[in-house]
Amino acid sequence: MLPGGVGPASVHVKAGVIERVDAYEAVPEGVPVEDAGEYVLLPGLVDTHVHVNEPGRTEWEGFETATRAAAAGGVTTIVDMPLNASPPTTTRAAFEAKTAASEGKLFVDLALTGGVVPGNEGELRALAAAGCVSFKCFLVHSGVDDFPHVEEDQLRRAMAILADIGTPLFVHAELAGPIDAALRRQGNLSDAEVTRYATWLESRPREAENEAVDLVVRLARATGAAAHIVHLSSADALVSLRAARDAGARVSAETCPHYLVFASEEVPDGATAFKCAPPIRERHNRERLWQGLADGIVTQVVTDHSPSPASLKCVDSGSFSRAWGGIASLELGLSATWTEARRRGIGLESLVEWMCTAPARRVGLEGRKGSIAPGRDADLVVWDPDAERVVDPAALHQRHKLTPYALRTLSGTVRATYLRGQKVYSAGAHAGTPGGRLVRRPGAGA
Repeated sequence: MLPGGVGPASVHVKAGVIERVDAYEAVPEGVPVEDAGEYVLLPGLVDTHVHVNEPGRTEWEGFETATRAAAAGGVTTIVDMPLNASPPTTTRAAFEAKTAASEGKLFVDLALTGGVVPGNEGELRALAAAGCVSFKCFLVHSGVDDFPHVEEDQLRRAMAILADIGTPLFVHAELAGPIDAALRRQGNLSDAEVTRYATWLESRPREAENEAVDLVVRLARATGAAAHIVHLSSADALVSLRAARDAGARVSAETCPHYLVFASEEVPDGATAFKCAPPIRERHNRERLWQGLADGIVTQVVTDHSPSPASLKCVDSGSFSRAWGGIASLELGLSATWTEARRRGIGLESLVEWMCTAPARRVGLEGRKGSIAPGRDADLVVWDPDAERVVDPAALHQRHKLTPYALRTLSGTVRATYLRGQKVYSAGAHAGTPGGRLVRRPGAGA
């Protein structure tokens, strides 16, 4: 899969870097050859929205299990979010603690996101200098008390600093006002009502997203910051995002496989594996998100991989109000997205743009990651787009096996994954020892 499309070619790798890409030709004698046969060679995926949770909450997920899952899913670079580790990545010291915790555990490359929370504005430059490729904030309670959300004035100040640094701010775009109003309307819920998916959906109205996106767009235009809306769920916000793009504002957006695959009408009551925030919405909303991708308003698809133990997902009680909100799909995102894309007549070129090239570009790594081109890391995926698999949770490599994709038939299978030219996954098994590295922001010190 080359920038110009799909076609036969040979990729020449030297010292872990792509040296050149040629039309298919005879290989000189004595040169090791890996033949992908009739399969497609994709760039390694860059997933810029992953919750690893180490250090501090490794019982939810950790670097070893997360990067094993990534390699099995064709993801060769993950960008870890700052909030679920303990300490969260909101200081230079916490950055160093997370870096140390990752040593010797990475099957794929890792980049880090710094946190924006009340009172840490003085840490942002130090975090960028350490190597953070992006920053992240919440406009509503994050779910963990040690990563509080920011108010408008705090957001404005942080965006002005990050505009000067030249690093994007990832924003969880939901506002508390519409959510609080929805909860008041619901009142005290019975044990039966909290197991209904419709109750959870009503509690996170699309107005919370729409108003938050409007706020981010306004502040991005005022400060010149590069703002990125994470896990877009409400298709209503596409109107504001289109206007921002047309006006030249530095605002982009991502969505996730679960918003493109599932629909609220299909989620069974009590099935807390489907709980995420913002929530999975209706079928017509899903189709509008697909249109947003086609129109270039939504620019990338990443997983928001956020696992937790079954006890935190309240599997036994089926309570959506108490369950942790997060979907684990690092290993399944490529297949899930491809399954739905090909049904809509969308080709591999779009898939590569959304899951490889655009995410690398968003965090400033396009010179190293996200495409098969000279000078890029030889991060490659041998991909069979026609194979089908029925998702067996027990076979997944993530720490906890709970997934809404259980028993779902998905198209496309990763046959092998290479990190800087070295095979790290093949035929359902991992190869070699962990060889992933920390990837720092271009220009950052070691």
